[in-house]
Amino acid sequence: MTDKITKSKKIVGIDLGTTNSVISVLEGGSPYVITNAEGGRTTPSVVAFTQNGETLVGQLAKRQAVVNPENTFYSIKRFIGCKFDEVKDDSNIISYKIKDDSKGNIKIISPSLNKEFSPEEISASILKKLASDASRYLKETITEAVVTVPAYFNDSQRMATKDAGTIAGLNVLRILNEPTAAALAY
Repeated sequence: MTDKITKSKKIVGIDLGTTNSVISVLEGGSPYVITNAEGGRTTPSVVAFTQNGETLVGQLAKRQAVVNPENTFYSIKRFIGCKFDEVKDDSNIISYKIKDDSKGNIKIISPSLNKEFSPEEISASILKKLASDASRYLKETITEAVVTVPAYFNDSQRMATKDAGTIAGLNVLRILNEPTAAALAY
């Protein structure tokens, strides 16, 4: 058996969560949650940048959060597709800094990289890791996904989630409400 990865038409389902994210695929007509590279069924929705410029995603990022709080980004979902004025009060409950750009969009500041990121770019790092873990498991390059969002997400938040998928190299075929996804599971 080879470990060669080939192009596929498999479509994965992704729950891009505020705290944890999950990726699954249909196998034999039933959904199967794909374990990540660390062996877990859920991946912490955390991205960090180290002092030497390395990008950490998931459990590795979460583990070093205490020693690198200003460069560890979590709860990004609360900012995606929002303007700074809508969420500026939330900036008091996170350990990293956010600001607005000239258009009122949210920028997440990474002191170690001396760079600013959009919430979509940070979310894309999480989506890339999930797709990479799925590609490793399926031995096929994953390029298409369905992504769930909370039912209360507005059009801007839905489009920003889709944009994060595009940045991650995924063709997001559909944005699905989480309650709808749960109903379809039954």
